[in-house]
Amino acid sequence: MKGLIETINHGDDAISIIEGIDANLSEQMISGLAGSARSLLLASIFEKTNRPQLVVTHNLFQAQKLYDDLISLIGEENVYIYPVNELIAAEIAVASPEMRGQRIEALNSWTGKKNAIVISPMAGVRRLLPPTTIWQRCQLHFKVGEDIELTSVLSQFVSMGFHRVDMVSAPGDFSVRGGIIDIYPLTEENPLRIELFDTEVDSIRFFDVDTQRSISKLEEVNIGPAREVLLFNEHYEQGAEKLEKALGKSLSKIKDKATKEKMAEQVGMEIDWLKQNTAFDSMYKYMSLFYEKRYTLLDYMPENGILFIDEVSRVQEMAKSLEKEEGEWYTTMLGQGATVSGIELSKGWEELIQETEFPKLYLNLFLRHVPSTNPKNIVNIQSKSMQNFHGQLHLLKTEVDRWREANYSITFVCADDDRARRMKKVLADYQIEAVITETIPKPGQAQIVTGQIMTGFELPMQRMIVITEEEVFTKKNEKAEAKAKTVQCRKN
Repeated sequence: MKGLIETINHGDDAISIIEGIDANLSEQMISGLAGSARSLLLASIFEKTNRPQLVVTHNLFQAQKLYDDLISLIGEENVYIYPVNELIAAEIAVASPEMRGQRIEALNSWTGKKNAIVISPMAGVRRLLPPTTIWQRCQLHFKVGEDIELTSVLSQFVSMGFHRVDMVSAPGDFSVRGGIIDIYPLTEENPLRIELFDTEVDSIRFFDVDTQRSISKLEEVNIGPAREVLLFNEHYEQGAEKLEKALGKSLSKIKDKATKEKMAEQVGMEIDWLKQNTAFDSMYKYMSLFYEKRYTLLDYMPENGILFIDEVSRVQEMAKSLEKEEGEWYTTMLGQGATVSGIELSKGWEELIQETEFPKLYLNLFLRHVPSTNPKNIVNIQSKSMQNFHGQLHLLKTEVDRWREANYSITFVCADDDRARRMKKVLADYQIEAVITETIPKPGQAQIVTGQIMTGFELPMQRMIVITEEEVFTKKNEKAEAKAKTVQCRKN
């Protein structure tokens, strides 16, 4: 896939965009690209600039598609997804450990000064987070041969959101038995066992949670938080004090006796928990009370980062929809006496955009003016979606001959080496000569590379054709088509 990225890098369009980034242009508009062609451009800019990127999509589904493409193009070590449920009620009430682990991994990468791409739906960008200094404070490093202060480490685990149990069984657990610390980070597939000799780290290893057998040894390891609401003593105190004041103001405005009593009971109990430094599940709703400022994902991106907004009009529409849904949810919670007035759950899109100083690149399919944008450089890249051949190789042969005559480079993308070899054999049966290589595609030639992208495409100006194996072999669902035609006939 490196060859595809190199081809894009040498094109005039990519050069113009990179020059705009180097010139620190505040806004650029890139239009014409869709699907995996857009992913390829993001990979190209990342490889050329070696700068962190935040890619904002309108929803999680689109974020996932970009993520799947980019891990194949530049490697999963360089790409992270920041998944957040669009429905705030679901996000607060039902916290998925898998999604939380992916978010934590993304934040760890940037606070660790890693140049990585983070892809987030709009719902993730507006979400409130602890200060970056607190996140960095909640990173524990262990190395074989170094001493630790056990009491301090165990207290830190609790502040980082881990739960102490008798035996580790799920992500977020930790246990201590004599000189053995077991801990299950949300960012790891298996738990860790840290064995101590007095106060010295004697060994670090991953182990199987079911059999308790060792899997592999490590010389050192970094363990990050197990949740996103990170509170130390001062934050619990500040949160309890602010919540108590907010409760008093809220109660003075409520006329309904039942609601008043319920709020006094529910929120009063939460204040007691905070005073006792006790975390609780719905604590996120009070995020704006714990810290002096409101922080978001944009505050975590390193200073040399680049902000990409995927289909900015759709992102703006989603922002309005989320703000409306959040307001309705908040009103319902107030009516149920489950929260207090005057708290903030997120940052609005306009506020986020006005505050950020990162260069902004808008990725749109169609070239048109978008309200609230003022691009200093506009690049329109011609592209076409790749047709599906549905296993009709004689049609593919005809198209390949046409592309070769026009001096196009042709790249077939296969999932692995075995499939690449099978692809080469099938193509040869239809007199389509192709070589398996990872080099830069050559004009007038066909090549096969290993990787996985969602869709193929055609870039006429670059004379580049990219075809996935699904577009070559996946056949039409004739039953589904027949059913659709029957339904249409009945309607007529």
